[in-house]
Amino acid sequence: MSMPRANAVPRVPTPPTGVEIARYPTYLEAQKAVDFLSDKHFAVENVTIVGEGLQAVERITGRLTYSRVAIAGLASGAWFGLFVGLLLSLFEGGSAAIIVAAIGIGAAFGVLFGLISYALTGNQRDFTSQSQIVATSYAILCVADRAGEARQVLSELGLGQPGAARPAAPAAPHAAQPPTTPGASGWTVPPTPAPGAPGQQQPAQPAPAAPAAPVSPRFQTPSGEPRYGRRLEDVAPPTAPQAPQPATPAQPEPAAPAQPAPQSPAGPAAPEASDGATPQGQPPAPARPEPEAGSEREEGTSSDDPTK
Repeated sequence: MSMPRANAVPRVPTPPTGVEIARYPTYLEAQKAVDFLSDKHFAVENVTIVGEGLQAVERITGRLTYSRVAIAGLASGAWFGLFVGLLLSLFEGGSAAIIVAAIGIGAAFGVLFGLISYALTGNQRDFTSQSQIVATSYAILCVADRAGEARQVLSELGLGQPGAARPAAPAAPHAAQPPTTPGASGWTVPPTPAPGAPGQQQPAQPAPAAPAAPVSPRFQTPSGEPRYGRRLEDVAPPTAPQAPQPATPAQPEPAAPAQPAPQSPAGPAAPEASDGATPQGQPPAPARPEPEAGSEREEGTSSDDPTK
């Protein structure tokens, strides 16, 4: 009855489990660490090497030509012919001629098959390469019960980073908030949140407007003008808005001059106010013209002699 292994390889591919005890940049360093654990009589069945950041690398080794194809076919055919010649020599009594003939025939067929296969590819791959699967880093995992002991053993090796934890993804830096600016009336404008910032609800985006229906070329020229008639904006250009004119102050209307009232020559004179002011509510009386000296003399003469 066979005993099951402590770290048997599962039949179904499953992700590795365990606690990370060390991390190395190359596979050779990780291999050396596991070899050191084995030399210290540690149960390496509990250890797993995990390559992270796998990359498929194809290294170009040279240019492919007909001569290189022929040489490669010659070598492979010769090896196959040697194998067949040795088998035939066992049944034919060990003759060397059979071995040499088998090598020659195998080399000839190898060159022929190589050139034919290269010609059929149409020179689509004119180089030779080697493909490998490499990782950016290699982590050593161990079961949780033996992880402390494994770290202590690897600390004696002094290689790589024993006991290093898995690197966490860097947190996204917080977006810088713009400074608040005071408005015209003294209130403060709140800062606009950065797009995509965590913990902030983005405003609803307006629905995109429906595209305008294409105009048929029957009714419009390639330059965009209508074939029949004219547009309103082409006929009547838009008038510029008139600037508001300042209001002119109202001027008082001049008062009409008061007409002097006719007075009889024999009538009594208008009484004057004691203080020289005109009564309230009445217009001032016009000044009475003084008669000249000549006119009074003539009036007195005419009154004395009515016949003259």
